[in-house]
Amino acid sequence: MLDLEINGKPYQVDVEEDTPLLWVLRDTVGLKGTKFGCGVSACGACTIHMDGEPIRSCTYPVADAVGTKITTIEGLATDALSNVQQAWIDEQVPQCGYCQSGMIMAVSAMLSENPEPTDEDIDDTITNICRCGTYPRIRKAIHKAAKMQGGS
Repeated sequence: MLDLEINGKPYQVDVEEDTPLLWVLRDTVGLKGTKFGCGVSACGACTIHMDGEPIRSCTYPVADAVGTKITTIEGLATDALSNVQQAWIDEQVPQCGYCQSGMIMAVSAMLSENPEPTDEDIDDTITNICRCGTYPRIRKAIHKAAKMQGGS
């Protein structure tokens, strides 16, 4: 049994230690917001936060997550939408929406480190892939979310 803290709640999971964290979140714990995309940590659909840092959970062994604070898209905001989630809606970012939970998690982590990102900062930091190509709306939403939380 492994003890995990996910979205502020304790969980005990009976899985192999090398099981990718993504599958523990989705199949064992039942949190389906984090998506499987590529399985090699390239696309970012599986991005979550671990101790506030973005990680790609599809290749991350669950045993390495013991003793950390895991946040999924379900735990990003509790009472209301986060600024990033609200900006995503306001700017009508998603088309298919598949990559959006990972994209929102990556952007949220970036804005906590850099509340006033430039376009270059966004290009360097946000490496998640959107197959629909909504990058102009994503960039616009990132700048809007930064302003909403007091950045430029």
